[in-house]
Amino acid sequence: MALGKYSRIDNNNNTRRSSSSSYCSTVTIVVFLGLCLVGIWMMTSSSVVPDQNGEDPAQEKKNQLQDQVTPVINDSNGGSNTPQFEDNPGDLPEDATKGDTNVSLAKDDGTGNLSTQENKENTEETKLDESKKDNEQSNFEGGDKNNDSGENSGGQGDAEENSDDKKSAPEESNEKPDSDENDKKSDSDDGEKKPDENSSENNGDKVDGQIEGKVDQNDNRESDKSSGEAKDNQSSNEVFPSGSQSELLSETMTQNGSFSTQATESKTEKEAQLSSKEYSWKLCNSTAGPDYIPCLDNWEAIRHLPSTKHYEHRERHCPEEPPTCLVPLPEGYKCPIEWPKSREKVWYYNVPHTKLAQIKGHQNWVKVTGEYLTFPGGGTQFKHGALHYIDFIEESVPDIAWGKHSCVILDVGCGVASFGGFLFDRNVLAMSIAPKDEHEAQVQFALERGIPAVSAVMGTKRLPYPGRVFDIVHCARCRVPWHIEGGKLLLELNRVLRPGGFFVWSATPVYPKIPEDVEIWKAMVELTKAMCWELVNKTGKDAVNRVAVATFKKPTTNDCYEQRSQQEPPLCPESDDPNAAWNVPLQTCMHKVPVDASERGSQWPEQWPARLEKSPYWLLSSQVGVYGKAVPEDFAADNEHWKRVVKSYIRGMGINWSSVRNVMDMRAVYGGFAVALKDLNLWIMNVVPIDSPDTLPIIYERGLFGMYHDWCESFSTYPRSYDLLHADHLFSNVKKRCNLVAVVAEVDRMLRPEGKLIIRDNVETISELENMLRSMQWEVRMTYSKDKEGLLCVQKSMWRPKQVETITYAIA
Repeated sequence: MALGKYSRIDNNNNTRRSSSSSYCSTVTIVVFLGLCLVGIWMMTSSSVVPDQNGEDPAQEKKNQLQDQVTPVINDSNGGSNTPQFEDNPGDLPEDATKGDTNVSLAKDDGTGNLSTQENKENTEETKLDESKKDNEQSNFEGGDKNNDSGENSGGQGDAEENSDDKKSAPEESNEKPDSDENDKKSDSDDGEKKPDENSSENNGDKVDGQIEGKVDQNDNRESDKSSGEAKDNQSSNEVFPSGSQSELLSETMTQNGSFSTQATESKTEKEAQLSSKEYSWKLCNSTAGPDYIPCLDNWEAIRHLPSTKHYEHRERHCPEEPPTCLVPLPEGYKCPIEWPKSREKVWYYNVPHTKLAQIKGHQNWVKVTGEYLTFPGGGTQFKHGALHYIDFIEESVPDIAWGKHSCVILDVGCGVASFGGFLFDRNVLAMSIAPKDEHEAQVQFALERGIPAVSAVMGTKRLPYPGRVFDIVHCARCRVPWHIEGGKLLLELNRVLRPGGFFVWSATPVYPKIPEDVEIWKAMVELTKAMCWELVNKTGKDAVNRVAVATFKKPTTNDCYEQRSQQEPPLCPESDDPNAAWNVPLQTCMHKVPVDASERGSQWPEQWPARLEKSPYWLLSSQVGVYGKAVPEDFAADNEHWKRVVKSYIRGMGINWSSVRNVMDMRAVYGGFAVALKDLNLWIMNVVPIDSPDTLPIIYERGLFGMYHDWCESFSTYPRSYDLLHADHLFSNVKKRCNLVAVVAEVDRMLRPEGKLIIRDNVETISELENMLRSMQWEVRMTYSKDKEGLLCVQKSMWRPKQVETITYAIA
């Protein structure tokens, strides 16, 4: 056909040249076609170069994979404790991650039948959505580094492995079905099986697998439009499967060469910007100085109070913007004396206040002894020792049964908390409260001694505790006018006292000497009778301390309430929730006693120590728990989880636990963390944030204690109160609505120098907090991460900034 074509053209030329031209044209065409064939052959032969080596292609791929994976494993074995902040699930099997998954569900899953202190809509479901968004953002930043089946990563080799790598190998087969399922989904989306099988291996954890799958699919579509060489470069940025799955690969594995990826470049730059962010810390200048409590030392708010009749000036008045400065240390501060020696003496310069020793020294509250403040163990009503007083109370009412029947008490007007301090000898936890008033630093003395205490006052608002939780409420000359204004303050005690619980009162009206005390006693008898409290016993003066004790008992039924001739005090309306306690005004009414056998408060808890481990009777299988299971199952799973976690803390954190006495769980759920520490000589303040599921009644039912709090505000404690703070997925929630810098400043305020902070949270939050804490010269003792979850243990230093910031509202 080519010859005919040229024949038509040559018809216009000389006939003698026709045959020669035709011959030349033919030769040219043949040569051209030959060259084309040679070129095609060369191109096709270059794509199968590995065959020229005489090796099996599949075997070569397997060898390449081993070359890339082995160095990562070796590095992991040699440095399992190195900091890890990559969004990489590591090489752990699924069952090894269940514990951390359960923890994250505490903030992600629905609360089921559990409400929050804010009394709002189901916040846990909202948090789940927000958490998914956060993970999606993290996945886009992390590129293709995550490995769904938890296998080793190749390519760039920048994914860090953890110390459990060796354990994951036997369990890889359990995770293959999930990977295969992702493979099938990718096949249906892109129509190319083998490249998508490779891509599906790179999905993140199970929660975010679909999101990352979409990213990988988009990359594959771009790759389809490019040349085979570009496609090889694209695949090099993906995380390769393990050797057992290398037969799924259909392309020759290549490296990135000298080229980095955009995902890596962007992620590195973001991390660099974050790490280079500077925090300018300043020293707080306030009238309270080293004892500054932001919500109790807000003098600007106190000056504008319309009245102080009901101790409003002793209540919380938090500033609109919490401080971000650091509280100074007292001059000459030393690390606290360890328990139990601290119960008898503390360093004077740690709490350099002598006024209380001058006023109450004759009552054996506190004395100055050289470089120490000493505590003879006395109080206003037990000058000659708290233990005799404690035994005297039990002898007067044997049903109290310290440490068995009665385990959790509220001590109102605690002074230096010697009563609560010696109740530890009877296996009893005392929540001691007293205001920050003219009794200088009384709560601070208690905390320095290693005794639980909180700055609080019986004023105009409910105490931050649920209803019906304390076994006993105690008042030893606590100077609270229980009988006035319809008994409003005593009715608050009725709210928090468990049905069948006792009110132990040893104030002077019990053994009146003056007419005023006689009148108060008469008023109290009338009021308690109207409240249906039974006067169980009124003792004479004991031989040692020369005081008498009156003990009242709250009813266990509603019969007395219904039979009263006068409904004063009145019963609270059914709509009034006795558990609502955050900034709720006091009311002059009583809540009915629960009578349904499945309702909390209808029965007394199990005796100690059975109540610590056993699921409360009122937790029903029909209720949904924090982690999405039936509440009893949730409760048991939480117990087992924290036993494993705390065991690893004790063995692997490098903490001298004998120096740890005052501990706070900043986001307690069921109290599992505190239960796991029960064998150590310490106590735990379990804090339930007001926007978390209201599980605080469960904690009290177990014989533990705690309180509600909003971490956007300062806690009602003195600076340097705690030896260890534990925050499980707290900061990632708090930073959504609070100033994270202010929260960290509050953590610094509460924690003692050389105290420890343990944080469990997502790696993004952990990284942000680590940079912030390093800027305060804190020592990072341990970091660990897997599956986008991180663990950080840091130790506070003695460092204080030089630059000063005056807190104008805190100047008296």
